[in-house]
Amino acid sequence: MASKILHKFRRKVKKHNTTEETVEDFPERSELDDDTEGLSARLSGTLSFGDVDVTDEEYTQADAANSDSDFLQSFESGEMECTESLWGEAKHCNMLTRQLQESWKKSKGNHIVEKLIFEVTSANVVQDTSSKYVAYTIHVIKSGSFDGNKALIVRRYTDFAKLNEKLHKHFKEEMSNVVFPKKIIRKNFTHETIAKRSRAFEQYLQHIHSITDIRRSKVFLEFFYLRDLKAGQGLLRGGMCEDAMETLINALHLQQKLGSWDTEHLLFTQASISLCYQELDHLEEAQAYCEQALQTVDNQENHPLLVPLLHSNIRLSWKIAKDKRQSEAKLQQLQESGLDTLNQPSLKEYLIRDF
Repeated sequence: MASKILHKFRRKVKKHNTTEETVEDFPERSELDDDTEGLSARLSGTLSFGDVDVTDEEYTQADAANSDSDFLQSFESGEMECTESLWGEAKHCNMLTRQLQESWKKSKGNHIVEKLIFEVTSANVVQDTSSKYVAYTIHVIKSGSFDGNKALIVRRYTDFAKLNEKLHKHFKEEMSNVVFPKKIIRKNFTHETIAKRSRAFEQYLQHIHSITDIRRSKVFLEFFYLRDLKAGQGLLRGGMCEDAMETLINALHLQQKLGSWDTEHLLFTQASISLCYQELDHLEEAQAYCEQALQTVDNQENHPLLVPLLHSNIRLSWKIAKDKRQSEAKLQQLQESGLDTLNQPSLKEYLIRDF
């Protein structure tokens, strides 16, 4: 009987010691619980960057030393105690997890509004043989989401003035209250004038883009990307495929961000990028853009680019070991309908010749 009582006593003592060791081996648990409770209160303040005398490294070391000192004092004085059972802590953690999951589900349903931002990132004075002007570099940025597609234009004052004149001609009512920066004769190249015009051009583009009819108009859209399309075709004709591809990809990003409805311009851009990749022997990229162009042409049997794109896609798919049966079946269907698919210009011939 005595041995049984002694055995029970030893088990109780052992269990008590194990609990104490568990608490002492993980002193950070109580700190994490306190930190969770006070997190929202600390984050509710205003973030500010003031003058700080110590560097980041000095601050980190001092903060760590104070933290260690406070912890040791708390540990030695016996102030650190386990206030909840392990089951209670697990229940508390599960409650926090459920709260976070519910919050995430609610935020998942909230749609972030995307809008375009026009930002002048640089302005350079250019002197050529006949004139001197300021070239403004404007980035078109889609806010509300990660925007990794670079899209920019370089325009001078006269380009903006021509755009404004065309918009006033086609959209008199919408443009009646729009004020365009006036042309000045003196002090055109001072830092103050360039800075003011940069901000004015940003606000001007932002405002006219907010007007639906103008935003969708051909005049407004072509102001951004048509110059790149013409330049890209010229570079293709000259055999400068790398430069052409860079220009055309920029034009493609501009069309996508601006929501251009002109499928002919989009088709020409995608097909031209595919050709550039073919010429540079990047076959997988070439096939991907060729497939995009086929989707844009949307099986328009009379479209002059359809057959060249099908031939190009079949050849590229064969080289990269990709299924080409769909394009072959479409080409066979066109042949059976009476279309001469053999005596057609190649994709390169068509893109260089026609626009």
